[in-house]
Amino acid sequence: MPSLRIVFMGTPDFAVPSLDILVQHGYTVAAVITAPDKPRGRGLEVTPPPVKQYALSHGLQVLQPANLKDPQFQAELRNLKANLQVVVAFRMLPEAVWAMPALGTFNLHASLLPQYRGAAPINWAIINGEHETGVTTFFLQQEIDTGNIIFQEKEPIFDTDDAGTLYERLRLKGAHLVLKTVQAIEAGNCPSQPQTTAAPLKTAPKIFRNTCRINWQQPAASIHNLVRGLSPYPAAWTTWNGKTYKIFKTLVLPRSFSSEPGTIQTDHKTWLHVQTASGSIAVLELQPEGKKRMSVQEFFRGNKL
Repeated sequence: MPSLRIVFMGTPDFAVPSLDILVQHGYTVAAVITAPDKPRGRGLEVTPPPVKQYALSHGLQVLQPANLKDPQFQAELRNLKANLQVVVAFRMLPEAVWAMPALGTFNLHASLLPQYRGAAPINWAIINGEHETGVTTFFLQQEIDTGNIIFQEKEPIFDTDDAGTLYERLRLKGAHLVLKTVQAIEAGNCPSQPQTTAAPLKTAPKIFRNTCRINWQQPAASIHNLVRGLSPYPAAWTTWNGKTYKIFKTLVLPRSFSSEPGTIQTDHKTWLHVQTASGSIAVLELQPEGKKRMSVQEFFRGNKL
């Protein structure tokens, strides 16, 4: 087995622990491929992605192609002479790229494949009320998230979890799975099993703004899971009196108080309850239009519904 020469592909902070664990274990990272810098924040300051920031701080070569099909980029990639590519939270690769290295290209996905294929597996697992998810490494092939599975590790979803807390645990668990996968490939004993399941497949499509709108005609538990699954970003939202409010934290209440979903009850000081199709929920944290995230008590100190 030749010594590994790795190209790492990733963009957001989810990918940083996976790159770091390879660097810390002494693997040769020939280059890091990441997205171009983008304007971010209120000032729209052009900012490098987290993976680039990490790579530069550790002296790694960085490529930021706008188009992965660009012949010039593919020539640069070929000249790196990598024999393995590791992909974590990156975009879809053309076959000319993922088929390039002799030992293949593997991806880390934040679900137990084949369940929750798609762009937002962490969000959808919580939105759908799952009690378990995990991370999977698999070899890339033409159809997205369908390649042969290498390793999987399970992770519980607690009632107190939101997308943010689960994201943090999975990015660290995923990094260890990436290391385990690289070590297995290096040792020449890497498993590779086709994806199969008898259960109906659940997907994890990209989250759009309309996905995040709260439908008060849904049961309280479903709305609560939607809020959890979209918190802290991009956040569930609703409108009251023509104004938009993001909702970050809720609690399912054991009682109903009105026959009309969307009806509000509040003391205008410490609590805010909303009727749903079945049961009611307490809004605990929200963000009014143009203001910061706050508790419902903070909200009532300076605002009225």
